[in-house]
Amino acid sequence: MNQIFITGDIHGSIDIQKLNTTNFPEGKTLTKDDYVIICGDFGLVWGGDNAKHDKWWQQWLDEKPWTTLFVDGNHENHELLSSYPVSYWHGGQVHKINDSIIHLMRGEYFNIGDYTFFTFGGAFSHDVFWRKEHISWWQGELPSHDEVNHAIDNLQKHDFKADIIISHDVPMDLCEYLGYRGGNMTIYDSCYENINTFLQYVKDNVEYEAWFMGHYHVDRDILNHHILYNEIIQLTPWYLQK
Repeated sequence: MNQIFITGDIHGSIDIQKLNTTNFPEGKTLTKDDYVIICGDFGLVWGGDNAKHDKWWQQWLDEKPWTTLFVDGNHENHELLSSYPVSYWHGGQVHKINDSIIHLMRGEYFNIGDYTFFTFGGAFSHDVFWRKEHISWWQGELPSHDEVNHAIDNLQKHDFKADIIISHDVPMDLCEYLGYRGGNMTIYDSCYENINTFLQYVKDNVEYEAWFMGHYHVDRDILNHHILYNEIIQLTPWYLQK
């Protein structure tokens, strides 16, 4: 039986220490048929001056016993990430970064272990005004109309049901609960959509058991919604019974 662990942002090498053997001793017992899912801000597909750094840490992860899965966050090089070939894995579209690092694309369904997963990466950057477009920030952090339409089509095909939802950002009501108003759409081209609004649509229309997200740098459970940062949880039936 596959073991599945889920955690929050790693921001490239900044927070990746949560996955070392000291902080994640469970990892030593896993195999490549087991999974660690990162809820966005993976940050190790950055390129440019960081390319060599990226490769070193990608190899470090590839040499771990498990397979690493991630949805994209806002702090990603979305142009570079989208340049990887698209392939199919466990029922959905992915970008394979290397043999055991896999990007789960937006609006996809995956059959992993005993669970069905709906994935939808992306988020508003709260620090956007301190970043430079195409260098440290990309508009593709938000979903395009095509990505939203593709996600809705996939939800319809699956009768608006999934065991688990994995995202980086949160629905609008949780955004406001956490003290945020959502992002400013005026700085984005017209092809992009408000991700909090779309995730609210998912929350209101999809039947799911548990939802895991990152982005807000806290570890907090809000009913069956689990915001992760430092915590690494093992997906067990408990999360489907809350």
